[in-house]
Amino acid sequence: MKLLFAVSEAVPFIKTGGLADVAGALPAALAKLGVDSRVILPKYRDIAPKWKARMEHVTDFSVAMGWRRQYCGLESLTHNGIIYYFVDNEFYFGRDAIYGEGQEEGERFGFFCRAVLESLPHIGFYPDVLHCNDWQTGMIPTLLKLQYMHLPSYSKIRTLFTIHNLKFQGVFDYKQLDEYFGLGLRYFTPEYLEFYGGISFMKGGLVFSDYISTVSPTYAHEIQSPYYGERLDGLLRERSGVLKGILNGIDKEIWNPETDPFIDTRYSLADFSGKERCKAALRNEFDLAQREDIAVAAIVSRLSEQKGLDLIEGVLHELLELPLQLIVVGQGEAHYHEMLTWAQWRFPGKVAVRFEHEEALAHRVYAGADIFLMPSRFEPCGLSQLISLRYGTIPLVRETGGLKDTVEPYNKYTDEGIGFSFANYNAHELLFTLERALGYFPERKLWSRMMRRAMEADFGWDLSAEQYLSLYGRMHSFSKETTPEHAPSAKPKAKAAPKKAKPKSADTNAKAYPKANAHKR
Repeated sequence: MKLLFAVSEAVPFIKTGGLADVAGALPAALAKLGVDSRVILPKYRDIAPKWKARMEHVTDFSVAMGWRRQYCGLESLTHNGIIYYFVDNEFYFGRDAIYGEGQEEGERFGFFCRAVLESLPHIGFYPDVLHCNDWQTGMIPTLLKLQYMHLPSYSKIRTLFTIHNLKFQGVFDYKQLDEYFGLGLRYFTPEYLEFYGGISFMKGGLVFSDYISTVSPTYAHEIQSPYYGERLDGLLRERSGVLKGILNGIDKEIWNPETDPFIDTRYSLADFSGKERCKAALRNEFDLAQREDIAVAAIVSRLSEQKGLDLIEGVLHELLELPLQLIVVGQGEAHYHEMLTWAQWRFPGKVAVRFEHEEALAHRVYAGADIFLMPSRFEPCGLSQLISLRYGTIPLVRETGGLKDTVEPYNKYTDEGIGFSFANYNAHELLFTLERALGYFPERKLWSRMMRRAMEADFGWDLSAEQYLSLYGRMHSFSKETTPEHAPSAKPKAKAAPKKAKPKSADTNAKAYPKANAHKR
């Protein structure tokens, strides 16, 4: 099995979120199962010099972006047995930020999608499966199916498109269809790429890929409903036959309290007394009092409404009257920066905040906290709760997405469970659940048993990699004829192009999938 994993970021080279962790760990786990797995991503300016020094120039060629011919270089290096390819273009990727805003993002990642497909003959590697991830790679299945599939070398490539977060969809001006991709207006229709007056890279991946996956079984179910579906639930219900949820894992070598170089004292299941020393060191670092009778609750997160910060804001005063100290690490929306800055000033010794993303600091927080708060509005999978379990830090989560799939709530009658959870997105449900968790904290033997079960939980990549390998094999058992009707072959049936391009109304997306949108009648 030959696999090319196309992604916009990957550990250890460049990271803004959990997508990079997946890209760094899953291909390696698949390689252990005998897959020839390789990764391709942009060569950003922010990639550390130590990695750039190891890159070797493979080749360079021109990529057509409409009437333009743009330079494309390919660099490569091997890390942990995996070959990584880096798409080099200073105009698109030689800037300070990995991601930007506005219409130019469509051109940047449109170039990347085209470059991935154009690179295959230059590297002599035609994969059995081209695994694409999130909207930045959504045009790869689209271009492959419409412009490359008639070529013998490309005809047997199958595509898997993984949704890591459906909220971010890459919606751009419809004129990019012709200007950058040469597709014309025949695909600016609700059945294909049109999305409420623009074109959606995410929708391209959903329509034209052979299979779709998400990063947890519950999220795969949730996104087929209007509340979580981000206006794509109708399409996802139409393609539910080729939609599968596979839970993410974590790299158990990076996140390991027995070997972690960033924490104060290493510890293990055999002896987790070192966790208390990690907590003492964390309190010293954040200028919090050493109190055996109260718990340390922590958040390591992007500071946004998606992550439940509005729930915390809604009960902030009541929450800080509880017997706990709150540590928050992350960056995000200015409103929550201001809220947390005020809380730190108003409740000295109770709240400590760092507005930064720093890997070593995150390790220290996971190791030193007692409770990890993750009251997300939605969470496709979530890695933070898996990491906290690995370090014996008890997660408190809302029952959504991967949080529901991974955190078994504590049952006092059977003494089972590895965390605490609440169902409704409600501030007081969060507060009452936290009160309940803190009520058990003084019972040290009970809490120690829960910590032990948490650390014993195995959320590595082994099982998930086997599920992906099984899915890849299933994809290759499909013929072109089994492709869903709205994912056309290389030469779809022609449709008359509109005489004058104009944005479609919002209703046209619903009409494209009338059965799926029957609930709106």
